[in-house]
Amino acid sequence: MSTQQHCMVSNYKFKLPNPLLILGILSLCGCATTHNASHKDDPYENFNRSMFKFNDHVDGYFAKPISDSYKYITPQFLQTGVYNFYNNLKNFNTVINDALQAKFSQSAQDTGRLALNSTLGLAGIFDVARSVGWEQNDEDFDQTLAVWGVPTGSYLVLPFVGPSTFRGIPGAAFDTAANPSTYVGTAINIVSMINTRANAEGSLQFVNEAALDPYVFTRESFLQWRNNLATDGKSQSSYDLDLDDEFESLPKENKAKPLPETTNIENPKN
Repeated sequence: MSTQQHCMVSNYKFKLPNPLLILGILSLCGCATTHNASHKDDPYENFNRSMFKFNDHVDGYFAKPISDSYKYITPQFLQTGVYNFYNNLKNFNTVINDALQAKFSQSAQDTGRLALNSTLGLAGIFDVARSVGWEQNDEDFDQTLAVWGVPTGSYLVLPFVGPSTFRGIPGAAFDTAANPSTYVGTAINIVSMINTRANAEGSLQFVNEAALDPYVFTRESFLQWRNNLATDGKSQSSYDLDLDDEFESLPKENKAKPLPETTNIENPKN
């Protein structure tokens, strides 16, 4: 499974909720009496599965119909421009976290990328930097905390947000505060969420149709993807083996479930 596939699976996230909501969730997790210890990084599996199911219902009844309508009425070139615009704003986070991780050479290049796309690329609508060989780097505060030695912590599924970890919660809060799109108005943020959901359609469809257990598939993909980012792809994660272990533990009749013949997960816009 490629890093890009993991990225697309986990990129379906809504804006981080109010800190009081997070505190309430953590308190609920701490008070849970029925923990499933089948996975060492997922001690709150019962709670997480409930949140996973809740998010799936929210997506099916609200997010998916809205994103489908957005894709239907919005020309492809405009969808690409919106995607590039928000992707360019993420470069603010990337540059900051480059510096916090002492990646000064990469920080200089990412600063140049941000400047080039924000000017010649018309506020990032056009990805001019890619045409000159400056690829998009992905750095966030969760990765910065990993570089500083902060452990990942337990896996946690947040309502409306999706997969995270205990380290990822403050990381997401910092990134939200550092991203300029947070301060440009509610309407812009709604468009951002709709655009994110629309771009995730291919990977979400793949998970629902091909995964033997969508919850396990999403968890293992997310943890492996985050580990890959935190180590810059230099560490062979133990999560590679976990998917095989989960597969071997399933009944034989479930193992025979066929994969879809036509599923495009390489291009998030299809």
